[in-house]
Amino acid sequence: MSAPPRLFDRRLHRQRLDRAAHDFAAADFLKVRAAGDMVERLQIILREFPVCVDLGSRNGAFSALLAQSDARAKIGMVIETDLSGVMLGQRPGHRLQIDEEALPFAPASLDLVVSSLALHWVNDLPGTLIQLRRALKPDGLFLGAIFGGQTLTELRQCLIQAESDLTGGAGLRIAPFADAFDVAGLLQRAGFALPVADLDRVTVRYDHPLKLIGDLRRMGETNALADGRGRPLSRPVLARAMALYQERFSDPDGRVRATFDIMTMTGWAPHPIQQQPLKPGSAKMRLADALGTQEISAGEKPL
Repeated sequence: MSAPPRLFDRRLHRQRLDRAAHDFAAADFLKVRAAGDMVERLQIILREFPVCVDLGSRNGAFSALLAQSDARAKIGMVIETDLSGVMLGQRPGHRLQIDEEALPFAPASLDLVVSSLALHWVNDLPGTLIQLRRALKPDGLFLGAIFGGQTLTELRQCLIQAESDLTGGAGLRIAPFADAFDVAGLLQRAGFALPVADLDRVTVRYDHPLKLIGDLRRMGETNALADGRGRPLSRPVLARAMALYQERFSDPDGRVRATFDIMTMTGWAPHPIQQQPLKPGSAKMRLADALGTQEISAGEKPL
């Protein structure tokens, strides 16, 4: 079997995160939103999770929000992990520097894994999901959020157009993102039971598109594509892209829009006690009876 394509430069991504660590809190609003959503989901799950791993913890938004919620009583030890040792160096508690592409956890050793806005940077997401499913105990839970869908679509369009206008061709500057259908399928392929994926579309407004780029740097979310290091973005191309951004994506008050799609995925490690789908033909009630309507066969015309 051939190895998956190397889309991202993991070493470069770690350097981006190291650089962002000391100023990450200034642009952690999306991390906080995704982590807060996970805490809310955990609050309504009626079970305990003795061992939890926060994969890609960054500045510890999940732990901070968990400590303020009723869900804290049902979760035992939380181990924070990150690709960046500098990020972890600012955190107390149980910490572990790891690469999400090569997880060190023993099979069936974890009860819960959460990951907010980190796994979209792995080269082999299906492989990482398989590793996570194996690391979870039977009926263990995985909650993950990644950027997907139309994330940064405005910036992508403007960079492509600007580079094409000035150089006659355009390279990949922003990573491709998966959609909800893709993510749900990946969970199923990785062996998770009851896979679910949903979308939270966030529109952020800025005084100028350069403010968006500043936030991306503070998040550690700037370009880490494997083939992008030899093609730096020139000042003329950047200036043209910013002008296009303001022309195309400005609101009446002059501020510009940036789209972020947060894809949240939920999956359980298989266990016999879990709810199973019914076999075809095993239903005890007709759908028409349940809905209180008249059933019409495929060959019967309605009156």
